[in-house]
Amino acid sequence: MRTPLTARVLLLALSVGALGIARSAPAQADSTRRDSTRADSARRPAPPRPRDTTTVQGGVYNRPVVASAGRTSIGGYAEANSNYFVEDGVREGFSMELRRFNVFLFSSVGQRLRFLSELEFEHGAEEIAIETAQLDFQIDPAFVLRAGILLPPIGAFNQNHDSPRWEFIDRPLVSTRIIPSTLSEVGVGAYGRLVSRGVGGVTLTYDAYLTNGLGDGVVLNDEGRTLLAAGKREDQFAEDNNGSPALSGRLAVQQRRLGEVGVSYYGGIYNSFRSEGDIVDARRRLSIVALDVATAVRGVTVRGEAAVSRVNVPANLTELFGERQWGTHLDVVVPVWRPRVLGLRNAVLNAALRLEYIDYNVGTFGATGRPIRDDVLAVVPGVSFRPTPGTVFKVNYRRHWTRALLGNPAARLGGYQVGFATYF
Repeated sequence: MRTPLTARVLLLALSVGALGIARSAPAQADSTRRDSTRADSARRPAPPRPRDTTTVQGGVYNRPVVASAGRTSIGGYAEANSNYFVEDGVREGFSMELRRFNVFLFSSVGQRLRFLSELEFEHGAEEIAIETAQLDFQIDPAFVLRAGILLPPIGAFNQNHDSPRWEFIDRPLVSTRIIPSTLSEVGVGAYGRLVSRGVGGVTLTYDAYLTNGLGDGVVLNDEGRTLLAAGKREDQFAEDNNGSPALSGRLAVQQRRLGEVGVSYYGGIYNSFRSEGDIVDARRRLSIVALDVATAVRGVTVRGEAAVSRVNVPANLTELFGERQWGTHLDVVVPVWRPRVLGLRNAVLNAALRLEYIDYNVGTFGATGRPIRDDVLAVVPGVSFRPTPGTVFKVNYRRHWTRALLGNPAARLGGYQVGFATYF
């Protein structure tokens, strides 16, 4: 996608926000006065907090810590699991890990201002990183300014990745290998929502951000393939490696009964094409286009995501490094039992199934015309038990079929995972 088109997408998103302000200003003023009166009478001196109700866009605020009493609150989530895998007859043995321990800090800084941060500890304390540190200034629900370390809106998972929300222990392959989730970047932008006043409760949401973007590791990495996740840099919170920010955006429509559908884009120059002011390489761009869907029919939850990435790789690396990649996943969760035991009023036992596929290198070999293979097919059945909505115990069986570049017989991997995740 060329820069002029992406610029028009950003302009369109911001224009939608401006239109929403113009339409909702009078009604919003009345609503704000009513909400303020109720909040003042119920609790002083804490200011009223705006509520996010959309499935994806409001995900970072749809956490127990935000609903806690007081102006500033702390919370987080933890997840741990065990693994037992066998690959082509070779047993890897049994292991256990504390995969993540994340701490949230939320503060209603002042009228129309709120701050949210997340500090992540992965694999015990092997990796420690700031995942978010963002400040929101709400001019109107249709136009909210955001700046700081934020989560670009690529698909749905990058903004809604907390493990207690999912019935599966591992994250979707398309969301971590094609889309480089979890991706945190320093940036600035705006988001908002427009709510229909008619029957049906249709909500339109948009997000648009400029961020530092990915780096040279997209191609220069240890895996020997195009891998966007390897483009995350150690200094990505300190500076842009090429002085050309990335653009990301998402448009979504949500209906109360039907669910939510979103389309998103991420793109920019990833390589360091300048050195001390001199041009040393061609500007190499990458782009991701994603579609995400979430719905629930008679208690059965269906969520999915699909993404296509395009990467301009050096000419001497074509065919070995994919210029086009894609992947998808589909999750189906069915409640099978709601026990009323041990004083548990909201407990539920779920059966779950995930189907997923990724292709790292879409194309054919120029010399033979045969398809290039570098793909993974996976099936993940599972069972989960939620004693409360924010805590889940999970049992998964994973089955992978992985084919290498030349299309040799697929390597087979299978194994069991048992774990839990909980907000606190």
